[in-house]
Formats: sequence, structure tokens, C-alpha cells
Amino acid sequence: MGLRDTRRRSIRRRTAAAAIGLSASVLVLSACTGTPVEEATLPQGEEPVELDPAEFSADIDHPYWPMTPGTQWEYRETDGGGGDLRVVVTVTSDTRRIANGVVARVVRDTVYSGDEIVEDTFDWYAQDRGGTVWYLGEDTAEFERGEIVSTVGSFEAGVDGAQAGVLLPADPEPGQSYRQEYLKGQAEDVGEVLRVGERAEAPFGAFDDVLVTRDTSAIEPDVVEYKFYARDVGPLLALDVAGGAGREALVDVRTVPAGTGTGPLGDPG
Repeated sequence: MGLRDTRRRSIRRRTAAAAIGLSASVLVLSACTGTPVEEATLPQGEEPVELDPAEFSADIDHPYWPMTPGTQWEYRETDGGGGDLRVVVTVTSDTRRIANGVVARVVRDTVYSGDEIVEDTFDWYAQDRGGTVWYLGEDTAEFERGEIVSTVGSFEAGVDGAQAGVLLPADPEPGQSYRQEYLKGQAEDVGEVLRVGERAEAPFGAFDDVLVTRDTSAIEPDVVEYKFYARDVGPLLALDVAGGAGREALVDVRTVPAGTGTGPLGDPG
């Protein structure tokens, strides 16, 4: 979840444990999570949630990640070992009815090494009436030499015990924590709001009104990632602060023609 739900795929978590430069303000965040905020509507752990499809929309206008169809973000991802990937995230014109009945927006996330696709994913998001953005699953594949070698991590809310999670609360406040996804052993990411109103910079630009989250996973407990969302822009930056030395930074935002990103996995179109 690029920075989807911006969540990072297992293929891109295998980074060398080398140091990368982090600003002092970022390092301080680990000790500045704020007072926990009670938020009964945010899902936790493996607890089941019953979502009313009538309360959801595939039109997503969250201020920290507005998903307008035709918007495309491009990121550069690096690791401590010198690896360099290009990540393209596209809000498609497609929607999908999830097994739990919610109609979700399809967002395409494609990872390139040079000109070769190494990972390709359809992510499914919807926004509830209160403004919270939910993550409802993904269809993901890893590629080698143009062939699918793994679909580990794929899940759909309502299938085989998989549960929907929250990508972004409607009104983020420091201390909020929430399940981002749940399928036992495959998708167990957790998010926590660290700061709002932070300043952060990526090649695309510098922004003052930035939301910072801390993302962890029960499957990879040693990995901790900070994500930075710029208001009215979307995901700006992601930094591995434990368990790796990865960095993913926004380099461009553009508008693409209708139909972009709707091809089959491995062929974004």
C-alpha cells in the first residue's frame, strides 16, 4: 500500500541492513507517538468486522490520499545494497465488488527493475460514509523473466477468513492504531498514527502538512516502516527504520488516460 496503502511487499522488504540517512525529525518520531486515542470503529487484530456495503463508496477523497481515477504516482525505491526500483501506482477507472459486498476502487501498483516488471498488484480500496479509507484486499504477483513465480500475499475480504482493514482513518490523530489487513499468515499489517502537521521532503517537493504513520507486521516483526502522506498529494515517502534500509520517495504525479492500468497482471497497459 508504491506507498500503498501505500504496505510494502515482501519482495521489497528483503533489503540489506545498511544505514541510510534519516533526518533528525524522523528519528525523533519513534519517541513521540502521543497519547493513545480511543477509536472504537477502527479494527484491531483478527477481530471480524461486518461492513454495510451501502455505507461505502469507490469514490475516495481522503485529504491525505485522494484517489481520483487517472491519477498516477511514480516512486523511486532504493535499499542499502544499492538496489534501485521504479514503482508506478495508478488509480484506475475500474471498480470491483468484493466478496463482502463492498464495491471498491482498483488501484494498480507495478514495480519495475529497469524495464522488467518484478511485481504487479491490484489493490482494492473503498471509503466509508465517515471518511475512513478501508483496504479490502489485493491480487498480487511476483515475476521473474516475465513469468509469475508467486502470488503470496493475495487476499480478499470475506474469503477464507480474510478481513478488511483501515488504510487511513477519517480524522488522523496521534496514538490511533488499526489493523490494515488480515489473513492469518499472509496479511497481518498494522498502522499507527505518529504525527500530523509534519514537514517532509521528496524529489517531487517539500510539504508542511504531512501525516506520518508507523507500519508493522506480525509476519515480519523486526520490520518497522514510517510512511509520510502529503495533504492533497498522497503518499510522499516511506522509510525502513528497523529490519532494513529501504527508502521509497515520490518523484512525479501525473494524469493518465482512462483505461490506463487495467490490463492483466504483468501487462499494465
